[in-house]
Amino acid sequence: MTISLSAISQQLRSQLRQQIRHARQQLSPQQQHHAAQQLSLRLQTLDRIQHSQHIAVYIANDGEIDPQPFIEWLWQQGKSVYLPVLHPFTKGHLLFLHYDTDTPMITNRYGISEPKLDVRRVKPIAQLDVICTPLVAFDGLGQRLGMGGGYYDRTLSQWHQHRRGPYPIGIGHDCQYIAQLPNQHWDVPLPLIITPNYQFTES
Repeated sequence: MTISLSAISQQLRSQLRQQIRHARQQLSPQQQHHAAQQLSLRLQTLDRIQHSQHIAVYIANDGEIDPQPFIEWLWQQGKSVYLPVLHPFTKGHLLFLHYDTDTPMITNRYGISEPKLDVRRVKPIAQLDVICTPLVAFDGLGQRLGMGGGYYDRTLSQWHQHRRGPYPIGIGHDCQYIAQLPNQHWDVPLPLIITPNYQFTES
């Protein structure tokens, strides 16, 4: 029986996904807190962030690095923050809703907190300046390994194809770095990835 290169790549990606998720889940609350603070400080210094007004982030889950300190800094700067919401009608796609301290929240089918859907709070993706994307693993070429649902690949398709739309910044823990990820044709390389101690830019 012949096993395709694509199948091998998928198997490797699945194994990496499991290993890296386990690694970040093992971080202590103190390590998570310190990482979140360091990440926020690094993001604050970026010209791209300082000159942007409409910035999408996410609510941490499954050991992801927590962007909450960064979100609070964005609010202090008078910037508008948006969170992803699973699209109710188009499977595999995201909407982005305005988020502040009074936003009603619900838990989606993945167990992730998201704003309660309100069409008045939806921001078209094309009108976002920056999307800070979660990831499971990444490499120095900007390749990103997500959870496998393809939500952010679809969200960033215009960037991937035409360099149009919101500027994507991947954020994660230092331990999520892999020397080289096995990639697929649908993957969206990120131009910038920030961790508490490192910055990776596309070559």
